[in-house]
Amino acid sequence: MTDVDTPPADDSPPGSSRMSKTTRNVVEWAAIVLVALLVAFLVKTFLFQPFYIPSESMVPSLEVNDRVLVNKLSYKLHDVNRGDIVVFERPPGPVASTIKDLIKRAVGLPGETIEGRPDGVYVNGKKIPEPYLADGATTGTFGPITLEDDQVFVMGDNRTFSQDSRIFGPIDEDLIEGRAFFRFWPLGSLDLL
Repeated sequence: MTDVDTPPADDSPPGSSRMSKTTRNVVEWAAIVLVALLVAFLVKTFLFQPFYIPSESMVPSLEVNDRVLVNKLSYKLHDVNRGDIVVFERPPGPVASTIKDLIKRAVGLPGETIEGRPDGVYVNGKKIPEPYLADGATTGTFGPITLEDDQVFVMGDNRTFSQDSRIFGPIDEDLIEGRAFFRFWPLGSLDLL
């Protein structure tokens, strides 16, 4: 006759099942953390990245210390559009700075001729609307400049306090890291750009 309530004999040393369970938990948590870090790295590298606004060059659209989310995939799927707020690597030029990335608005697109006149910005001889500028903002005179097929002319919305393509010239499209599309800080200023 067999006793069904008798547990099978355990030949393992005392505490070894607890050790293996603890080891398994540590390995599982390490794997979860590793996968989370890998996903975060991939998202930041290829999809979205937060950036902060270090200067007043984009006022009134963006204030100093605002935080924005940048879509890094956007320009792999379509061209830059006039009015997009873009983040790009600082081009080499006469202005030295420790700021690696700049944020400005795309105003002139590849192949266009852009010119600053006393009454505004003209592209291919026609004045463009710029509703994002503060009342009374002036651009100053420059150009005309004809852009190459891979160049974009960028300017800050705060034209008086912006070091932009008027100083360092048009930027190559391959310097553009992505399009700013969402302000997430400060919390009271959440909005789509």
